[in-house]
Amino acid sequence: MQQREMVVTGEAPAVHGYSMPAEWEPHSQTWMGWPERPDNWRDNALHAQLVFTKVAIAISKFEPVTVCASSAQWENARSQLPEHVRVLEMSMNDSWFRDIGPTFVVRKNGSNHGNLEQRIAGIDWNFNGWGGVDDGCYQDWSLDLLVARKIIGTEKLPRFPHFMILEGGSIHVDGDGTCLTTEECLLNKNRNPNLTKEQIEDQLKAYLGVQKVIWLPYGLYGDDDTNGHIDNMCCFVRPGVVLLSWTEDEKDPQFKRSMEALSILSNTSDANGRRLEIIKLHVPGPLYMTDEEAAGVVQDGNAKPRLPGTRLAASYVNFYIANGGIITPQFGDQKWDDEAVRVLSQAFPNHEVVRIEGAREIVLAGGNIHCITQQQPAALSTSNC
Repeated sequence: MQQREMVVTGEAPAVHGYSMPAEWEPHSQTWMGWPERPDNWRDNALHAQLVFTKVAIAISKFEPVTVCASSAQWENARSQLPEHVRVLEMSMNDSWFRDIGPTFVVRKNGSNHGNLEQRIAGIDWNFNGWGGVDDGCYQDWSLDLLVARKIIGTEKLPRFPHFMILEGGSIHVDGDGTCLTTEECLLNKNRNPNLTKEQIEDQLKAYLGVQKVIWLPYGLYGDDDTNGHIDNMCCFVRPGVVLLSWTEDEKDPQFKRSMEALSILSNTSDANGRRLEIIKLHVPGPLYMTDEEAAGVVQDGNAKPRLPGTRLAASYVNFYIANGGIITPQFGDQKWDDEAVRVLSQAFPNHEVVRIEGAREIVLAGGNIHCITQQQPAALSTSNC
């Protein structure tokens, strides 16, 4: 007998005692997609697939990995990925699982809210291709809309659908009541024009189980595809400590953005009243798309153009925290690549920092390692967290 999916409507996750855990809390697995769009990934995604494989292998040394590939690409993905990486067939418009996958929430031991027995659940946000028909990255996102639901169903978890348009890369939590986001993205008129800042904040609190939202005005300079996602700009290292994308070059447009963020972060506290410690993580470059790279993309009008000379939204903040590992992009800028590894090693002394060479291939299409991954938390008791 086929089991019906468990859909929870009319009640937010927090009502049932769920909250979004920090990314450094234990995972049961990582979810990824498989790139193939020729109008976004150059040379039919040949180079990107090699880097996605590197990322999947790196993460799989720390925790299980599931990669989802379309029917046309399943055999190709299966042949490139090692056997211990699970490969599932799934339709999608593109492979940004941070944004189109579910946001998982957990309920720890001792929480007796609501009537759901499962310790893990998934939020199925609404999605409009990062801005809709006029301002998004491509025209059709109908397959992406189903990815979160399919993943939650595969894991047989309760699903909390939400009307609000939100991508996973636009939020970051400390697991202790605080959420980071940007006004540039969440308040953009191409997402939820009928919601006020206060209404959006109320939804974040109800669905993520947080008590305070810290709003930065902007994301990373050049991150136009996502309208300034937080995961390129700033993230928590642990409660009370954040990493901030930084540059000392006052002529770089990123400088003003970093300074404004520094001012806000320096003059606020988290949900528990902690003053924030800020660790600066220098951006690479600046880096720009070459003529050769742009020529490899099919510019047929179905996706946002990839033009030569475009500044790439490259950031070392866009790393992934695995169970005991930090999977970090490397852009071929040796000075800042090495500096990023040093800073991340100090910020996460109990994690092994793993370099992913060639991560430029991901940023060419508008994101990086954090953008292509989605962690599924493990169900642990309060005493084990």
